[in-house]
Amino acid sequence: MNINELAKEAHANAVYLGKWDKPPTLPEVLCLIHAELSEALREYEEGNPLVYGTCALAAEDCQYSGVCDRVGRPGADGIEGPCKPEGVAVELADVILQTLDLMAALGVDVDAVVMAKHRYNLDRRDRGEDGGE
Repeated sequence: MNINELAKEAHANAVYLGKWDKPPTLPEVLCLIHAELSEALREYEEGNPLVYGTCALAAEDCQYSGVCDRVGRPGADGIEGPCKPEGVAVELADVILQTLDLMAALGVDVDAVVMAKHRYNLDRRDRGEDGGE
C-alpha cells in the first residue's frame, strides 16, 4: 500500500464514521490534528510507553504489548473492542492518519507532495544549526 492508498482508505473510513457528514473547515481539522500532538505530549509527560494497550479486562491478551497494561471500562474509556492502543507513537499515528484523511479530502497527490518535500529537505543543513523550523 502506498501513501495515496492509505490516505484514500483513511478518508473513506472517516466518511464512513460520519466525520465528513458536515465537512469541517480547514482550521477545524488542523485544530484536531494539533490536539493529537498535544495528546502525544501528554502521554510522554506521563511517562507512558511509546505503545501500550488499555483493555476491557485485565486478564486479556493485548496485541499491542502482551498482557494488557491498563484496565479500562468497556464503552466508557474509548474501548470499543478488547484492547485500545495508546501511547506517544499511537497519538503520532493519529496525526498521520488525520493528515492523510485531510489531504485525500482535498484531492492532494500525497505521494508526490511528500516525496517533493523529502527531496527538498535532503540538503537543508542550514536548518539544523539554528533549530530548524
